[in-house]
Amino acid sequence: MDKFRIRGGKPLKGRVTISGAKNSALPCMAAAILTSEDITLHNLPYVRDIITMRRLLEDIGAHVLTPELRTHKISAAHIELQAAPYDLVKTMRASVLALGPLIARFGKARVSLPGGCAIGARPIDLHLAGLTKMGAEVFLEAGDVIARAPEDGLKGAEISFEKISVTGTENLMMAATLAHGRTVINNAAREPEVKDLAELLNKMGARVRGAGTPTIQIEGVEGLSGAQHTIIPDRIETGTFIVAAAITNGELEIKDCNPEHCNRIIGKLREVGVEIEEVNQSTLHARRGPRGLHAGDLRTEPYPAFPTDMQAQYMALMTQATGHSVITETVFENRYMHASELQRMGARIQVSHDKAIVDGPGKLIGARVQASDLRASASLVLAGLVADGETTIERVYHIDRGYEKIETKLKAVGADIERIRESVTAPLSSARDDAATA
Repeated sequence: MDKFRIRGGKPLKGRVTISGAKNSALPCMAAAILTSEDITLHNLPYVRDIITMRRLLEDIGAHVLTPELRTHKISAAHIELQAAPYDLVKTMRASVLALGPLIARFGKARVSLPGGCAIGARPIDLHLAGLTKMGAEVFLEAGDVIARAPEDGLKGAEISFEKISVTGTENLMMAATLAHGRTVINNAAREPEVKDLAELLNKMGARVRGAGTPTIQIEGVEGLSGAQHTIIPDRIETGTFIVAAAITNGELEIKDCNPEHCNRIIGKLREVGVEIEEVNQSTLHARRGPRGLHAGDLRTEPYPAFPTDMQAQYMALMTQATGHSVITETVFENRYMHASELQRMGARIQVSHDKAIVDGPGKLIGARVQASDLRASASLVLAGLVADGETTIERVYHIDRGYEKIETKLKAVGADIERIRESVTAPLSSARDDAATA
């Protein structure tokens, strides 16, 4: 398995370009199943999860062309298999997004229960309950979800989520585009990635209103057509590089981002002493403020609040801030696995249930650490950038799932980081190994 070796202590300076959001690209790729016409997606990040979704599409009979590195042209005209196999689904939770499009277009689907990052329970009960309300017969068989629509297709329904679910919202929104009548999703996820998917669906001829709000309405149509769409920038990568500038006492120009999608991240980081200037609608300038970093409590919640996917990076930053920071994780119950690895590097962190107390500033010392999930990997990289000595991060296939060539981007702005390639190819991350989304 590949490793990162980092020699810390170098301030980052220069320009970083943000990649497309993989959490938007994945459902948009799945949406191609809904039509027999071509869907062309631009600004896809070159990350492992995108490769996995491409393999899934190809395995069920779609043709995927890549005229340019970050452009995929997907044709699902000749889908041969209405099933997402375990070998792929176990590596990436987003594979479950094939469920809604398959049953909507073909009337049946078989999808293995999903894997991905083991950061807590993320059941797909909400997806299945929604499909049941739309008239589908849903049951489990040998670890697979099997869904069958009535002979005349899915029916519009009013669906209310007990708990906000991003993939649940996306799956049911896609299924509803070809259902008969109107579907209303209450307590829907409001993430920019959900809104981006809705924009693609509407370009395809769907009638989706309210995406980005708690209530989404979808009027079903007879069929969908081809479209072209450009994926939004990755707001989590944007936040990660803001933290990288601040934690190393450096200065970065962050290009091709969307500051509007990062409002809560930017606001919180400013509160703790990070200077962030919005140069224009797609560029930020970030550095540590002249008074240094100071502690700030944090509570993660669904969008538009501070995202759980930035919690680990924020924790790394707080190890260098003056005072006590109390971090409360409300989205996933098992998302502090990076804390023990940061402790190995000298961080003073106490974890109790849903809270982590960080006492800073503390001197971090390079150590051999192990990535446990996608965002935890990023926090260890950030810690390694500021630590004295050499840090080796194992199992970096996790970070490859969601960050495009992060070591190349960091090296270009002054980081002393290198990838050590092992003779055995790193596997796609599995749910068991991950024991990382959104």
